[in-house]
Amino acid sequence: MTRGSLRFRLTTVFGLMFFLAGGAVFTGAIILVGNSMEYTLQLPFPASLRPGPESLRPALEETSGPAVPSALPRVVIDAASRETVLASMQANLTVKGGLTVLAVGAAATTMGWLATGRLLRPLNRITSTAERVAGRTLQQRIGLDAPPGEVKRLADSFDSMLDRLDQAFAGQDRFIANAAHELKTPLAVGRTLVEVAIARPTASADVKLLGENLLAVNERHERLIDALLTLARAENAATDRLPVDLGEVAGAVVQHMDREIRRKGLRTRLTASPAPVAGDPLLLEQMIRNLVDNSVKYNLVGGELEIRTGTTAAGAYLSVGNDGVPIAAHEILVLFEPFRRLTDRVGSTGGSGLGLSIVRAVAHTHQGDAVAMPRAKGGLTVTVTLPCAP
Repeated sequence: MTRGSLRFRLTTVFGLMFFLAGGAVFTGAIILVGNSMEYTLQLPFPASLRPGPESLRPALEETSGPAVPSALPRVVIDAASRETVLASMQANLTVKGGLTVLAVGAAATTMGWLATGRLLRPLNRITSTAERVAGRTLQQRIGLDAPPGEVKRLADSFDSMLDRLDQAFAGQDRFIANAAHELKTPLAVGRTLVEVAIARPTASADVKLLGENLLAVNERHERLIDALLTLARAENAATDRLPVDLGEVAGAVVQHMDREIRRKGLRTRLTASPAPVAGDPLLLEQMIRNLVDNSVKYNLVGGELEIRTGTTAAGAYLSVGNDGVPIAAHEILVLFEPFRRLTDRVGSTGGSGLGLSIVRAVAHTHQGDAVAMPRAKGGLTVTVTLPCAP
């Protein structure tokens, strides 16, 4: 986690640049000092200033007057002594100078770490706001109070983008509400007219049969519109997070659909272990209802309906499996697309082809996922995994 952060990479680059620059300056200093010392040691020194045993110093002639420095005899340090002095100087300079470079480099790297963190703080704020927006609502804003600059421009641009997205989604929600009213009203009026027509005493058998067929078509259209509106709401709505137990909801859905299950003679295996999540109760109930409804519709007569809920390390899960026709692995991917159904191959069951699309949309809205796996003897098992509630 730390190695992949921008702060760590910038601090590492700054530290390496300082050590390289410090090493180059230190190496140049050693070379310059060494050349200067070698040049200096080759110059003649007054004999009285040259260190060494007293016996090696030439005797000075006594004079009655004061000593004249220019008259002092001068000597040159021999090569062996020069090499000894140079080696000692270089060793001393290398050790002490190297330790100094390391100490200053460590201090500079630490200061770079602190300075980088201070400079990247606005970016961290932008990232945190983006994560909150992605997880919850578009109402969050950065509102960065900083001097004009690149980071300030980025924060303001991000806030402007959020404003436009918020307006777009608000307009879409209004469109969905208006569309629901405009689409359902004609269907309701048409259903009422057909019911009145077939209820007349003078209605013939043909008229009644036609009316029943029209009512069936009308009901199918109403279900399709409801499914489309649910899919749009699941994909775009910022849901309120309330505690929901998938096990309890699954048990209630199975009990509600008991008549359809018994009519088809299905063997129900329900394992409703606690599976607490946080989300929109209506959307989660619709998700489970779609899964169970699909498993009942596409099941074989007298087949098995298996429903399990619980928790794992990945989160809370809901698994719904049914018997049915064999399904190839490559067909699984298209089942979650709108208006794709197994009835394209095995005959119509009155479904709209939006059931699994709604399931995956609801799962994604709650930061989860939905996957499907074919069963060995035919049929399908769909598993929804959602983050566990705290």
